[in-house]
Amino acid sequence: MTIPATYSALDLSGAFTLTSPTRDTSLPIQLPGDVHSALLAAGDIPDPYWGENEKVVMWVNETAWAVERPFTATAADIDGYLTLTLAEVDCIATISLNGEEIARTDNSFVRYDFDVTGKVREGENTLRLDFAVAPEVAKARAEAHPFPIPFTYNYQTNGLKGIHMNFIRKAACHAGWDWGICLMPIGVYGTMSLRKSRLARQESVQVDQQHSEKSVELTIKTRLFAFAEGEVKLEHTIAGQKIGGSLTVRPGENLFTHRVSIENPNLWWPVGQGEQPLYDLVTDLEGEVTRRKIGLRKLEWVVEPDEIDHTFKCRINGRDITMMGANWIPADAIPSRITPAVIRDLLESAKSANMNMLRIWGGGQYEPDYFYELCDELGILLWHDFMFSCMSYPSNREFLDNVHLEITQQVRRLSHHASIALWCGDNEVIGSLNWYPETRSDKERYIANYDRLNSMLQRIVEDEDSARRFWPSSPSLGYLDFSDGWHADTRGDLHYWDVWHSAKPFEAYRGINPRFASEFGFQSFTSMNVIESFTEPQDRNPSSPVMENHQRNEGGNARILETMTRYFRFPRDFEQMVFLSQIQQGLAIKTAIEYWRSTKPRCMGTLYWQINDIWPVASWSSLDYGGQWKLLHYMAKRFYLPVNVVAVPSADKRQITFKGINDTASPTTIGLEVRAVKIGGGDRVVFSGNCTISPDAAMEVATLQSADLSTDEFLFFSWTDARGILLGENDFFPKAYKAYELGAPTISSSWSDNDGKPILTLETDKPALFATATVDVPGFFSDNAVTLLPGRKTELSFSPRHNRTVTSAELAPSLRIRNLAETF
Repeated sequence: MTIPATYSALDLSGAFTLTSPTRDTSLPIQLPGDVHSALLAAGDIPDPYWGENEKVVMWVNETAWAVERPFTATAADIDGYLTLTLAEVDCIATISLNGEEIARTDNSFVRYDFDVTGKVREGENTLRLDFAVAPEVAKARAEAHPFPIPFTYNYQTNGLKGIHMNFIRKAACHAGWDWGICLMPIGVYGTMSLRKSRLARQESVQVDQQHSEKSVELTIKTRLFAFAEGEVKLEHTIAGQKIGGSLTVRPGENLFTHRVSIENPNLWWPVGQGEQPLYDLVTDLEGEVTRRKIGLRKLEWVVEPDEIDHTFKCRINGRDITMMGANWIPADAIPSRITPAVIRDLLESAKSANMNMLRIWGGGQYEPDYFYELCDELGILLWHDFMFSCMSYPSNREFLDNVHLEITQQVRRLSHHASIALWCGDNEVIGSLNWYPETRSDKERYIANYDRLNSMLQRIVEDEDSARRFWPSSPSLGYLDFSDGWHADTRGDLHYWDVWHSAKPFEAYRGINPRFASEFGFQSFTSMNVIESFTEPQDRNPSSPVMENHQRNEGGNARILETMTRYFRFPRDFEQMVFLSQIQQGLAIKTAIEYWRSTKPRCMGTLYWQINDIWPVASWSSLDYGGQWKLLHYMAKRFYLPVNVVAVPSADKRQITFKGINDTASPTTIGLEVRAVKIGGGDRVVFSGNCTISPDAAMEVATLQSADLSTDEFLFFSWTDARGILLGENDFFPKAYKAYELGAPTISSSWSDNDGKPILTLETDKPALFATATVDVPGFFSDNAVTLLPGRKTELSFSPRHNRTVTSAELAPSLRIRNLAETF
């Protein structure tokens, strides 16, 4: 029996008309897109990121909006069962078709599939979405709740008080965060389509993997929604094999399971540990064709008793691999600006810095399909929070039913991705029970309230994606442990914030020994050219109103400066202050990660806060808004080297131990040379030797006595492989930088081109610390913020961003080289 391929889809995205029932306005809006972008394009609002314009545009999110467009359907378009699919509708909206209300939405994380069979006519039709004012809806729900559920203190909302984001399902950080602007965007960001099916449509396709020695068995679970009883043809193709055929469906959801074995599979590995081969899975339901790329890997989280307490580590294809990376927040506060090109640029920067994991943070959003596809391609694993953060949430039936649909859909959508490593219930919600008067005074009630939601999330993961671990919260000590795990470092994951929030010295990181550090950070100012994009010259002062508006953490700018005086001499002007803030940010995170990596296998993961920014702001990010590398990102590339050497001082500072770290699967022989360098010039070798570091291990290589160094010496060390090829360089300063009398180095530079790549060569007449090269062309050097020594040439290659090609001749005119000595 041959069943005709009758599926079709009418794209409903494109030009809509934006109006408001309370304002005299009518202007074009592109959907997928958002209201702010439409108002910007029409000149009705100024750039929200400039100056203090955030306060000027607050009226947008306090206004009801509507979008409408006509569309034409042919007889062929409507000859079948029709589904109106709308994804990422943000967020409280009434949907009308040809003047008739057909549905309402109230969860921006849900894909809505509305049966509109018989409601679309041949010829012209009208689709309309009326958006409610989300803060008003949230407030009404909060006031109607039988007991108070406080919203997070993290909001910096510029007067928009009491946004109970815990009562509506949209990105929590849309209301501002301690690094985020408060815009509360409105719009549609995902699929807008009219789908015609003969009898049934695809709902989801999931792939489970069972690994044996020389094969992988795939279990393909396909859910179809059938409009009536009958027979359909469903086929899957993968690795040259075709499975499936005719199936009988009944009205509603239907689940079909197919199995296929792949012999001698090419295994998928995280970046730096192997290749990322992907198998094409093509699913065809009578012409409704969907494509997925499947990476074959066995992934386990090993949480088991050990001599300390419990391990917490990721095992991939039988190897325990240290996770190295950062936390991810949405790529932009204006949703229309999040594009595949923007996401690829950010993710490729993560890969370039030797990161193999990102944590998708629970106050943001589930990302679009292409985000996860890129992570599969690039070999970046994902610790994935569900979207709950920093506050309690309701646990009434209506809220739980709404969330049940959200989590079920998202797990089914994403679970086939090799990059998804772990599902985590929330960000800091357990910890937040200690933050608010309401939750502290009635702890038992709020723990019970929390458990209703969290236990449901666990059940969904167990039912829908049983191969992956569910972790209750971040941070957490484990299953049904509602204690405060923020400062417990013997099991679970840890958020360590005392260096930033409590102004402890960087050395405090060495007093904590986490099993997995999933959040910790230190702020800097965003780069000078980014500051220039939102300020006038008179604003460029850390305590100006504009700079303080672009600092969302209370006291943040003061903390940056206070720390600066602890380690450095005070900078001579604002531009040097910005540069110095990025040096100290990098040093803070370097101190933590180098020490924690040296404790392997105790610590098996470090994810610093955060990799990216949502707008131009002083923050904990290592990439500026727009993707430019800050100095922390360059340092991350070095402290995340798979074969590394770090210096660890003893608690009494009498000894300095050099630890060799090998995060590869093979034993590695290195040659280490350590030099004591006088700050004014001249050096001596204090250690030289070879050692072999076991696979996936950290071990002591050498120990020096601090007393053997003179007061004006620091340590510079480099290591090579067995062939003598340089693997890395590092340094260690026994004292704060302000204690050294830095001379002003003369740094010379020269350019060349090698295989189409510009090469910058640097030389110096005396030690130059944190020597940093910048050019006006968007891109990044192979290294930066480096230590230059006399008699040693340092070569830096340049990689342009955005698929550009450049020559050294184009870069040379804008070259600028800075170093620590010129900051004061």
